[in-house]
Amino acid sequence: MRGRQLRRAAICLLAVVAAVLVTACGSGQEAVDRPATARGDGVQADSGAEREAAEKAALKAYSGYLAASRTASRRSDPHAPELSRYLADPLLTRVQLSIRDAKEHGAMRTGTLASDPSVTAVSLDSDPATVEIQDCLDATGYRLIYTKDQRVVPGSGGGRHLATATATRYPDGRWLISSGSAHPDQPC
Repeated sequence: MRGRQLRRAAICLLAVVAAVLVTACGSGQEAVDRPATARGDGVQADSGAEREAAEKAALKAYSGYLAASRTASRRSDPHAPELSRYLADPLLTRVQLSIRDAKEHGAMRTGTLASDPSVTAVSLDSDPATVEIQDCLDATGYRLIYTKDQRVVPGSGGGRHLATATATRYPDGRWLISSGSAHPDQPC
């Protein structure tokens, strides 16, 4: 009987691991290269300075998102205030749910997650303005562990894989990460 309960718990935790890896970056939307469009007056809509500022703000939001997500996961706190500083829905809710699910199953994330993001597209003329980000995440040192005894949850090991995210500029001027996706089947 106890063996069956342990197997069931391990299966639930493996599902949580998969959800955490995917929601750590994800909605399933891949980066789409959108060229800057020209205005009718012949002036390029995405000036170099505006584009550079958007890229910098989006990458800062993305780095903040990864740091806030790691901190909230390590503390098993799905309502950590730093999450809403860098994330917007629908991604915010999905990250909160994955942290809550891990906590409910007695697990938490620990370790390091290495990141090397780059901007793949900027669309300042869209409403709202967006920046597409591509990253090579190295999750080899980022593990899901049982909080009770610090054992690694079987099957929770990560590797290096592609991830994509979308940063969106909101009416108050903030750039927040609103969607993204992990692509564990695409090593980098």
